[in-house]
This record gives sequence, structure tokens and C-alpha cells, in this order.
Amino acid sequence: MPKIYASRSNEISSREKRNMDRAKKIAAKGMVLLKNEGLLPLTKDKKTLAIFGSGVRRTVKGGTGSGDVNSRTVCTIEQGLQEAGFEIGTSEWLDLYDQLCAQALNEYMEAFMKAIKEKGQGGVLYALENPYRDPDVPSITDEDIKGLDKKLAIYVIARTSGEGSDRRVKPGDYELSEVEIKNLDKLCDSFEKVIVVLNVGGVIDTKYLRSKSEIGAILLMSQLGNISGNVLADVLVGNVTPSGKLTATWAENYSDYPSAETFGRINGDVADEYYTEGIFVGYRWFDSFGIKPAYPFGYGLSYTKFDSSVQDVSLKDEQLLICVKVTNTGDKYAGQEIIQTYVSQPQGVCNKPYQILAGFAKTKELRPKESETLSIKVRIRDLASYDVKNACWVLEKGEYLLRVGTHSRNTAICAVLELDRNIVIEKCQNKLALDCDIKEVVADKSKFYSYESQVKEYSSAKRINISNLEIKTDIVEYSNNPAEIKTGLVAQLSNEELATLCVGSARGGFGQQSVIGAASTACPGAAGDTTSLLIEKYGIRNMVLADGPAGLRLSKSFVTDSQGNIIPSLGESAMGGIEQLLGMPVPQRPEDAIDYYQYCTAIPIATALAQSWDVDAIEEAGDIVGEEMEEFSVDVWLAPGMNIQRNPLCGRNFEYYSEDPFLSGMCAAADVRGVQKHKGRGTCIKHFAMNNLEDNRSHNNSHASEQTIREIYLKGFEIAIKEAKPVSVMTSYNLLNGIHTANSYDLLTSILRDEWGFDGLVMTDWGTTGGGDMNPAMDNKYGFSDSALCIKAGNDLIMPGSQEDVDLILEGLNNGVISRAELQKCALRIINQIWLNN
Repeated sequence: MPKIYASRSNEISSREKRNMDRAKKIAAKGMVLLKNEGLLPLTKDKKTLAIFGSGVRRTVKGGTGSGDVNSRTVCTIEQGLQEAGFEIGTSEWLDLYDQLCAQALNEYMEAFMKAIKEKGQGGVLYALENPYRDPDVPSITDEDIKGLDKKLAIYVIARTSGEGSDRRVKPGDYELSEVEIKNLDKLCDSFEKVIVVLNVGGVIDTKYLRSKSEIGAILLMSQLGNISGNVLADVLVGNVTPSGKLTATWAENYSDYPSAETFGRINGDVADEYYTEGIFVGYRWFDSFGIKPAYPFGYGLSYTKFDSSVQDVSLKDEQLLICVKVTNTGDKYAGQEIIQTYVSQPQGVCNKPYQILAGFAKTKELRPKESETLSIKVRIRDLASYDVKNACWVLEKGEYLLRVGTHSRNTAICAVLELDRNIVIEKCQNKLALDCDIKEVVADKSKFYSYESQVKEYSSAKRINISNLEIKTDIVEYSNNPAEIKTGLVAQLSNEELATLCVGSARGGFGQQSVIGAASTACPGAAGDTTSLLIEKYGIRNMVLADGPAGLRLSKSFVTDSQGNIIPSLGESAMGGIEQLLGMPVPQRPEDAIDYYQYCTAIPIATALAQSWDVDAIEEAGDIVGEEMEEFSVDVWLAPGMNIQRNPLCGRNFEYYSEDPFLSGMCAAADVRGVQKHKGRGTCIKHFAMNNLEDNRSHNNSHASEQTIREIYLKGFEIAIKEAKPVSVMTSYNLLNGIHTANSYDLLTSILRDEWGFDGLVMTDWGTTGGGDMNPAMDNKYGFSDSALCIKAGNDLIMPGSQEDVDLILEGLNNGVISRAELQKCALRIINQIWLNN
């Protein structure tokens, strides 16, 4: 019987209060002010608000699926404003919307129950492919605005998305709905000014919002966890000055994105995804091909104004140091500014964009007229490109233009680095060859973004010669076939015991006592455990793995008998009662039953954290999670998610940081540090790699060049691993150039371990090998990954695990597909992680 760490008290704990206060401060840093013509902050005498929109009362704290968090409560925008002293003058309209939502949910549940009845647990796929979404809002009538102060109205646009399904370019999702436009027209005609708040986890079309002069302020609230309403109120009234900046480019039109016509199901092909845009993702695309965005990468306003000037650029060893003085030039509000450093690399053999992000720093909160000098470091070796022809990372000769500014379209050249020869940074081997012919986009320098003062800046910029730098060339040594281990614990384990250790604890028990994604026996609601079958004989305990990345997803409550045995199907589960919907029996509650509680903090979504551009704040968010992992005895947090936001329609973009690999890597490293400062607690960065869409994610083949994969889609993972040493990595569902990532030796051993030095645990995503599959198979052209080949590739742990996985590993061992030495090596990494957590 496992020890129970949950609380027996249902009273809100001091830890909950403290962590919500901490999350509130962190969340405010990630809001992005997109437009403000003097409407914000609100004046103190404004007490009754004319506020409409889907997010007022039904505020979205985060996305759905494994990225959800079961917090005790969620502070809605309505509640937050009321607690700040405002009265809501639109309660009747909000009541009507509640009624429409209740009706829509009932209709959805009827369809869901029909799918459950026909397919059992397979009916859960219905919910993944057809997730519930609140209906469109009701129209605003003359009666709804009667008696309201016509000086100002607020409209809150909410969107939600989640695991298993991508977004759509349609009204009510990426686009505004007809009713939303009609309502905003009504407000713009009836009120002097309108503020729009975006309670969204990703990009939406803002053309209409920017076309209306009456809309004087647009605030990207994002999705901020269970303290969302309180944070928004603080920003609206000026208790906090917004300081966030965008971490993705918001396009003028969806069609402006390079993958617009081919992403996911749009072109009718969900089996194959061709990355023909190559390295030109996000701002790299917009800047390199002269496409003007609606809001550029790194953009964000403040309630105050700042002035910045480069004081010095110096070179020491292999590192640039850029000193930038920032002054708050306003006279009323304190605030923080973010300085970003970009580098334009010389065009050579390797394809290169107009510029890449190379560094950033955020000031402290500066009072009016106060200044601070920031120091931004840029490593010269990080400016290298991947040369596929010569299989190396290389600094190509030419001029490197160092640009400093406040967003990707507002920088100035401050230095020119001169290099008269090629310098090979790392000599490796090509490991990710294309499995088909694709025609990648090639840079056209004539289309590069330009601005009037660029020539003058270039001519007056400081020149720094880096030709004489003695940069060491690292030569990668790749692993050979491992030798069988003859001594120690793994030598004692039988083949069956080794295979058992390499497979999670579920053993095909779904539909009986647990649901995939909430299958832990030791910590109810956690995503799963490693096996407990070797505890008595060898003392190899199980590890508890819990979902993220917006906090821990656990059951809010559960019930045990007097002996401490957990009674399934009692309490409030992590899956929101889906167990009962699946027909799992609800046992009678014993008279001596004991209730336990596991309330966790829902921190801001990853995109909102990244929009803070504040690594200290992100580390503190990780610290919140690490503390709660200790409290509930969770070993590994299945987070942070750090896939690239390649296209705004990806259903899980809210779980990811950015379109930029450098920013993503630095954010993830901070998150990891925050969690892993807690002894015995670890993170699992995911999804490795190229999990950039959700539709047909288990059976989708991502085709991309090796330069594209390494520079864009692997770089963030590499940064996180080298900067913060996460204890584990989760492989993705998809194939990469014809091979499931969980079966790719070149990805998991040659690159991850041999090139980057990762020595931790690698696990699959849930159901990668087909057991307990939770992914709608729109096209099963490529099937599932192979259990035995997971072991051969260095994918140590198969989750959630089934007896079939164990049998297939043993079959592969008997058939010579894998060796006992390879199986031992995977098992040893799992044992080492368990011991590390003790």
C-alpha cells in the first residue's frame, strides 16, 4: 500500500494562497498591450462597467487535454473586477450566455454518451477530435446597453484549444465570428470608446479590431491560470503596468504564414507534412520575404515610455557583451522594458534568414526618469549555421550585423562582426536525412526587410574583428553497440524483468480502474507510474509522472478506506468524471471512508510565461510546481512543452513558448531550473521532436531538411538540456523523415546523447506504441511506433505501458532485433533516475 501524501483537510492551505499570490505576480508580466490610445489604465471613478464577451464569466484559464490543471477555483474576469471594486452592468446579458452554454453542453454530452455507448473507451476519441467549445455569444441589443454609461465599453474575446485537435481558420476560432463582429459594431456605434481584451492562448485574426477607430485599446490578456481575473483587474486599473512582448508573429492575414495552405488537414493530407518553408519560420519568414505583420515578434506596449541606447559592445574570449542603458522617460507610471538582440548572418553556403534572435534582457521596474544599464551576452558559437553538405556547424566568413532594439521590426545596427574565414564549431554526422524530395524555400536578399536609417547605422557601427578567435572545433564521437553488463543490479534482472521495468505500470488495465492520462495508482490523477512489480524483490520503486505544463494535473480529491486503499471512482478525478461516463462502476462509500485533497496551482500557460521575457519569473513558476510536486510526491513533471509554434493553428501552441528556438530554449531552461531545485523532483521536456500539429499526430510524417530540423526544431531542446539538465525527455508521436521519433536511434542516441551529452531518461508519449491510443487516426498510413525498436533507439520507457509492449520487447529480444545489452542500458537509466529521486 503506497504512502498517501495528499491532505485530509478541504480548507484552503497556506501553500495554495502563497502560490496563487506568486502566480499572480508572474502572470501580470506576460500580458501584452497591443494598442492603447489613452484608455488604459481605467480611471478610478469608473465603477460600473459595460462589459460583454465570451470570456467575462467563462474565462479560459488554459487549454484542454493534458495541459489542463484541476485547481480548486478559477477567478473569472467578472469576479476579478468585482473584487477590485467594480460593478458589472451587464449581468442579464451574461446570464443569457450562461443559459446558451448550458444547453450546448447538454447537447454535446448527448453526442459524447452516444459515442461512449457505441465504442466504450474508444469513444473518448470523439472528445479529442470534436472537443466541446462554448457556443457563440448572444447579440447585444438596445435593451442590453440601456442605462449604461456610453463613454466606454469592454469586450472580452475568449478562445480555447487543446490536445488532439488543431484549430480552424473559421469564424469563432482563428477568425472573429459574425456575432462578435456584430456586437463590436454595436458597441462602437453606441459607446465613445471600446477596449478589447483577448483571453486567447494563441494568434487570432485582428484585422477587424485594428480597422475600428473606436477600439482604442487591445490587451492580450492570454490565459493566466486560476488567478486570471485578479491579474486582469490589476492591469486594467494600473496597479501593474503591462510589460509583456509577443513571442510569435501575428500576421495581417492567415495566408501570410508560409505553411498556411499545407498545414494539417487544410490541403487534405493529414499523413504527411512537408516543411518546405525550411528555416523560415515566424519572424524569419516575415523579415526575409518582406511581408508586413500585424504585430511583429517581440512587440508590446506599456503605460509609460522608454528610451534605450547602446553604451558599449565588447568581445571577451568567445562572447559578446552588449551594454544598453534604458530610461523610463514617462512621468507617471513605473514599468519594465525588454531589450532584444538580433544578428544578421552573412549569406553563404548555408541558407540564412534576415536575422535571428541571439539575446535579450528585461529591466527591473523603473520609476519615472529612472535608468538601468542591462548587460546582454551573445556567444559567438551560437551564431553558427548547420552545413548539411559538410555535416558541421560552421561560422561562415563575412559580416555579422548586431542589431539591438525592442522588437524584430524596431532594431538598429550597433556593431559589425568581421570574419575572414570559415570556422567549424562542431564536426558531426548527418543523421536525419530526408525520406523524400522536397523543394525548400531559399533566401532572396533582395526581399529582406529594410528601413531608411539602416545604411547610416551600418557605416557608423563599431567594427569587431573575430577572425583571430581560437574557437575549438568539437568532434563528436558516436556510440557503438553496447556491451552486456555482467555486474550490478541490471545483470541480476531476467530479460522479462528488464522488459517489465522499461514499460509503464498500466498493463492494459484501462476501462477497469483508470483512464489513460490519469493512470497513477500512487498519486490519483497523475498521468501514470513506472512499474511497481519489482519493489519487493529488488527495491526498485515506482516513479509518479504527472502532466503539465501549466501546473500539476492531479485529482482534486479521492477516497480511501480506513486501511488507506484508494477506492476508484470516488472523489473528483483529474478527468472530470469521465470514468463514470465510461461505465466504470461507482462503489458504495464505506462508513469509515477517508477523503483526501490535492489542489494545485494553475500557473499561466507557457506562451504567457514566455511573453514575460523574464527568465527569473519563469524559474519561479517552475519553483511553484516543484514545491507542489514535493507535497504530493510526484517524481517527474511531464513538462515543459517546447515545440515550435510553426503555424498558429496548432491545437497545443498554448503549451509551447514561441516560434523562436532560442527564446523557447531559454524559457524551458528557466522552468527546469525552478522545478529541479527541489531535491528528487525532475522535469520531462517534450515533445521530441517536430510535434507541431495535433490532427493525426500519431500517424503524421514530418518531412524536413536536416538544417531545418537542427536549427529550428531541435535547437531549443539542445539549449534546455545544456543550460539546465532536465532529468528526462519525452518523444513525440509523429514520424520524422519516415521514422517514428520513439524508434529513431539517430535522434535519441546519436544527437540527444552523443552530440548533446544528455544522460537522463527518455520516455514515450502516452500510447505511442498503440496501447491505449488516445489519438484519432484520420489516416493510419504509417501505423504506430514499434515497442522493441523503442529500446534499440534508446527510448528507455514506454508509457503508459501494456503487457503487449512487454511481450513485443521480449519477442524482439528473441528474434535478434534488440540485444540484452541494449535492454539493460535502457533499464539502467530508469533505475538511475529512480535512485536519483530517492
